[in-house]
Amino acid sequence: MSNEAIAIRESRDEDVPAISRIYGHHVLHGLASFEEVPPSVEEIGTRRTAILERGLPYIVAERAGQVIGYCYAGPYRPRAGYRFTLEDSIYIDAAETGRGVGRLLLQPLIERCADLGYRQMVAVIGGRETVASVRLHQACGFSHMGILPGIGFKFGRWVDTVLMQRALGDGSSTLPS
Repeated sequence: MSNEAIAIRESRDEDVPAISRIYGHHVLHGLASFEEVPPSVEEIGTRRTAILERGLPYIVAERAGQVIGYCYAGPYRPRAGYRFTLEDSIYIDAAETGRGVGRLLLQPLIERCADLGYRQMVAVIGGRETVASVRLHQACGFSHMGILPGIGFKFGRWVDTVLMQRALGDGSSTLPS
């Protein structure tokens, strides 16, 4: 592991190939995504643009000029009644997992979403055995809400999904402004 500091910053267009590489690894080797074929760099760029056009944060962790992780918030569901709720997505370079990069990304994402007036954030974690992601979200104030057993199918087996949630700002204690 490098002793060089990790910088957290807004993503840029030139980060898309690194974001695509990181995500592609998780698609092929993990349960963080239920996609089975890594999307193209162009598709990842289109998805990133859609998040940014909504005014939502899309941030990266960088060390020594290299993107080592990224995180963003997107709408939880498309229906109007969910408009104050977001879902987080976070992916870390396989060589950097377990080194605190996730927490460095998720904490500012939560703060930015609260500052934007959102009230709830949901984590949908693939695989109940994905302990590192569950622990990361717990450390950032998320509570376990439930498990959807066998809701996904990947790598030739049924996969559970863990649901976690945390309030942003005033949460549901006050009406939105």
